[in-house]
Amino acid sequence: MEIFDIIFRSMLSLVTLFFVTKMLGKKQVSQLSLFDYVIGISIGNFAAEATIDLTNGYLHGIVPVFVFGIVAYLVSVLTMKSIALRRFFIGTPTVLIQDGKILEKGLRKVKFDINDLLEVVRGAGYFDVSEISYAIMEANGDVSFLPKGEYKNVTIKDMKLKAEKQGLCVNAIIDGKIMPNNLKAINKDEKWITKEVKRLGYDTLDNIILATVDVNNKVVVFEKNKDTLPIEVLE
Repeated sequence: MEIFDIIFRSMLSLVTLFFVTKMLGKKQVSQLSLFDYVIGISIGNFAAEATIDLTNGYLHGIVPVFVFGIVAYLVSVLTMKSIALRRFFIGTPTVLIQDGKILEKGLRKVKFDINDLLEVVRGAGYFDVSEISYAIMEANGDVSFLPKGEYKNVTIKDMKLKAEKQGLCVNAIIDGKIMPNNLKAINKDEKWITKEVKRLGYDTLDNIILATVDVNNKVVVFEKNKDTLPIEVLE
């Protein structure tokens, strides 16, 4: 009977989607980049057709799901190894507010108007834009905020203390590679960051997954730790 065929196709699609999603990892489920979004809706469309289009065989719907899933998996592997591919497929963050100033170029880049920005600002709990020092749209579309020093929770202003200088941390080294453009933005160069990480005990960059420089020129290094197992989170 047709109803039993639909039920069987539905279960087959569900099982296929489950295994493909497990292969892609939690990123596909939680925070989607533009590429992840395109892959996700395509896979969903293929699974839906495999379920309700009884004129085609099972493989006509299942094979495209696996093909798109494998492509997405390969892209995720490549973007972990290449910064250039990571920027192409996933994108880069866009600064919307810098040093308390709204950047029109940033808004145009993400297709935001001022009302869109204000809506996101209010959604984050800021009803006065002047309290924000930086606003950055991440590659997945979320907007992160850095409030001005005197407006941080348990505020320095309330405690009548002098506010510390605020600013963004620059990513100076990513995956063992120096980011010259980022260093140039803070008037530093490769020689300077190499000297700083050596002073911290790192003679080579190979073991550094990330090194940041804050507004006070403090360098913080994060080491690669492939052998460290993550803590299991019980729900």
